[in-house]
Amino acid sequence: MSTMVGFTRVTKQYPKGVTALDEVSFQLNRGEFAFLTGPSGAGKSSILKLIFVEEYATSGEVKVIGQSSVTLTPKNIPVLRRKLGVVFQDFRLLPDRTAAENIAFALEVTGAPPSRIDPKVLRVLEQVDLREKAEARPHELSGGEQQRVAIARALVNDPLLLLADEPTGNLDERSARSILDLLREINRAGTAILMATHDLALVRATSFRTLELHHGRLVFDSSTITSDATATRPGGSPS
Repeated sequence: MSTMVGFTRVTKQYPKGVTALDEVSFQLNRGEFAFLTGPSGAGKSSILKLIFVEEYATSGEVKVIGQSSVTLTPKNIPVLRRKLGVVFQDFRLLPDRTAAENIAFALEVTGAPPSRIDPKVLRVLEQVDLREKAEARPHELSGGEQQRVAIARALVNDPLLLLADEPTGNLDERSARSILDLLREINRAGTAILMATHDLALVRATSFRTLELHHGRLVFDSSTITSDATATRPGGSPS
C-alpha cells in the first residue's frame, strides 16, 4: 500500500520558542481515512499546513505523495497542491459567485480549458447532492450546503488526498453527521482523507483510525493501539 503522507520526527517551532509539533512520526496510506484529534493548540492545524506546504518543518521530514520537504523546490509546490484538496471550517467561498462558479474557480486558477470546466463542476455538484443549488450564492445556502460546496471545490481536481480542517466545526449536529457521511462516501471512492476535529462524537461514530495530539506530541494512534503514558484515548478513558 503506497504512502500518501509520511512524517518522520517532525518538529515545528514558531517564534518566541513556541513548539507546535514535537518529533511527530506517522504515515497515512493511499485510500485511508484518519482523524486528527486533540485540544486547541495541540498541533492539528500545523500538521495540515505542513502537508499543504503552507509552512515548513523546523526539523524532520514530511513526505506528501512522493515529494519530500527536504528536496521540494518552490516551483513544484503548485504541482503537488493540485493533487491535494483542502476543506476549511469557515468554508472560504467567494460571496459574489454562485456555487458552480466557486467550484469552477478552483479549475480556472490551474489553467484548465473551459471545455473541461462545466462537466467537472456538474459532476462534483452531483457528488455532493447540490446540483439544484448550482446557481445559488453562498448567502442563499445553509451552513451544511456551503460546506458541501467547499468540499465539491476541493474534489474538482480529483485529489489523491483530501485535508479537512474542522469541517463540521460551524455546523449543527445533523449537518455535521451529513458532512461526515459525505466524506465517508468520498473515501470509499478511493480518496485518502485526513480530518482534524474536536468532535469526539463523530470520531466515536466510526471505526476510522484516530491520531491524537497533545502539546504537539502524537500521544495515541489507534492503528498501533499504543500510546504515551500521559495519553488518553478519544473520549477521555485512560490509554
